[in-house]
Amino acid sequence: MTASRINPEVSAEQLVQLSAKLGTGFRHAAEQGAIEVSPTPRDAVVRDGKKVLYRYHGTDMPPSDTGEPLLIVYALVNRPYMMDLQSGRSVIEALVDKGVDTWLLDWGYPDASDQFHSLEDYLFDDLDAMVESVCRVRGCDRVNLLGVCQGGVFSLCYTAARPARVANLVTMVTPVDFHTPDNLLSAWIRSIDVDALVDTLGNVPGPLLNFSFLSLKPFALGARKYLEMIDNADDADRLATFLRMEKWINDSPDQAGVAFAEFTRTFFRDNGLVRGTATIGDERVDLSRIEQPLLNVIASRDHLVPPEASKPLASLTGSGDYTEHQEDAGHIGLFVGARTSRNVAEVISAWLAARESR
Repeated sequence: MTASRINPEVSAEQLVQLSAKLGTGFRHAAEQGAIEVSPTPRDAVVRDGKKVLYRYHGTDMPPSDTGEPLLIVYALVNRPYMMDLQSGRSVIEALVDKGVDTWLLDWGYPDASDQFHSLEDYLFDDLDAMVESVCRVRGCDRVNLLGVCQGGVFSLCYTAARPARVANLVTMVTPVDFHTPDNLLSAWIRSIDVDALVDTLGNVPGPLLNFSFLSLKPFALGARKYLEMIDNADDADRLATFLRMEKWINDSPDQAGVAFAEFTRTFFRDNGLVRGTATIGDERVDLSRIEQPLLNVIASRDHLVPPEASKPLASLTGSGDYTEHQEDAGHIGLFVGARTSRNVAEVISAWLAARESR
C-alpha cells in the first residue's frame, strides 16, 4: 500500500485562501459593532417588575386597531427576540406587515427573589394580568393567544382555565405528548432528580440548561455550525445573522426553581396533558374545555419538540375547528428562516382573518 500524497502547493494555496477569508470575517465582525436584535418598532405598554408587555407597530405607523389583538406567549427558558431576530427574518415583523395587532409578553430574567414563583403565579397572575392589560388598551373582552414551545403549553393551560378570555389559539412547536420515543429532551429531563436540583441551587442556571440543550445534537449545534461559519466568514450578511443567533443561544435566563420543578413533574415526568392529570395550583387542566379555533404549527425537523409530540393535540381539545400546519424547518429555523418566517406569518394572519370575518 502506498500512502496518499499531500500536494504542498495545493495545501499552501488553501491555507492562503482560508487566511484571507478569516481576515475578511474578522474585519466584518469588528465593523458589526454591538449585535442588535428586535428591529420591529414597539412600545412598552406595561412594566411590572421584570415583566414587560410590548405592542408592535410598523415604521412611521401606529399599531393596528383592527381585529382582535394577538398576544405572543414565549417560553421561559429563552429570550423572545427569536421571534424578531432581524429584519427579513422575523415572524413579528411579518405579522405586523400583515396588519395583525401584535403584542408580546417578555418574562424578563428571574433572580433569587423569584425562586418560589410557581406556575400558578406565572399563568393566573402574570399572564392573566397582561391579557387584561391588552383588553383594557384595546377595549375588548378577549385576545388571540400565540404560544411558542413552553409558552404554547402555558397558552393551552390558560385557555382551558380561562376560556372566556381567549378568542382564537395558535400553538407553535408546542409539546403535548412528552413521552414520545424520539423526544430526547424529555428523556434527559426525566432522568434528573429535579427536587434535589432545585433544593441545592434554588433557581436553575440558564447556562446549565443551555449546555444541556446543545448536548442533544453536539455535532450539528457545535462543531458543524462553527465550521460552516468559517466557510461563510467573508459574507458580511451571513456573519451578522450568525452573531445574532449566537447572542440568542447564549442569552439564557435562569429558571425560577419552584416553577421549573412543577413543570418538570407535571409535564415531562407525568405527561399530564395527555393523561389529563395536569393541575396548576388548585385547577385541573382539562384540554376538552378548549373549544376555540386552534391552529397548531409544527416544524417537521424539530429535534426539541418532534412532530409526534405536538400532533396528539388534535384529539385532546374540544375544538371543532382544528388546523395543523407543518413547515419544513427545525425548532429555531422556523422563526429565523427568511422563507419560513414569512410563510408562518402568512398562515397565522390568514387563519386569524378567516375566523374574525365569521
